[in-house]
Amino acid sequence: MTKIIFSTESGADIPTDLAQVYNFQIVPMHVIMEGTDYLDGFLPVEKIYDYYRRTKKIPSTTSTNTYEYTDFFAGIKRDIPDCVIIHIGYTSRASSSFQNAVLAVEDFDDIFLIDALNVSGGLAAVVLHAGRLLKDKPEIEPEELIAEIEAAVPKSRLSFIPGSLDFLRAGGRVSNAAYISGSLLKIKPMIELIDGKLVSTKKYRGHINRVSVRLFQDYLKQYDIERDYLYFLYTLGLDENIQHRITKMAEENGFRNIRWIEAGAVISTHAGPGAFGIAGLEK
Repeated sequence: MTKIIFSTESGADIPTDLAQVYNFQIVPMHVIMEGTDYLDGFLPVEKIYDYYRRTKKIPSTTSTNTYEYTDFFAGIKRDIPDCVIIHIGYTSRASSSFQNAVLAVEDFDDIFLIDALNVSGGLAAVVLHAGRLLKDKPEIEPEELIAEIEAAVPKSRLSFIPGSLDFLRAGGRVSNAAYISGSLLKIKPMIELIDGKLVSTKKYRGHINRVSVRLFQDYLKQYDIERDYLYFLYTLGLDENIQHRITKMAEENGFRNIRWIEAGAVISTHAGPGAFGIAGLEK
């Protein structure tokens, strides 16, 4: 039986315990701060926000490069020579990581790439769905498994409220400028992944405690999400009371497996402190 290995980038924010359960292989992206290149997953988020408080400067992020992917895939192949690798990647429309992976796999056999057209929890939803598919169907052929994963990609829905417009603006990943006046008007933009791009689609006014509830209500109205799994994303600084309230709302709406995922350094650099998001797969 062919051994199938899943891989993805650190920007998927896959929790360590779930990565271990499904043997996901994670390749790090990068955060550049004070002239030093840090690997995502090895830089505490607290240091990013402390740096901003001290300097009013926001770190930058960079993608995984081609050489890193080559070493990453070679390491997996060295450990499991006959395996098939299915790499479910960070959206190609907001990062060069996926294209770098495309270049890297030219030197390998039995590595397949899927552009998840999503980030953070939206990417995690697809990767975790893939892990469950393989667990439920261990005899499945790679081609059939890939087709089922690709069918899930357009069903993954991510919506979030950034914690800081300064961080969001500095990241430069949002494809429209609807949020620019937000800092003056106390407006919090909803950011969604549309065709793989981060787009500001709606504006909320008020404290994050109220806005988070409205975001979840609007999310449930807009998308018919499967009730088996739901993911909430947050960055350091989000009020724990919000987590308790939103979890209760999710349970009242019939969600069975609810997981809160703290964003790593790359996503936290773009979203800022106290961000909140929701991800799941549509039916």
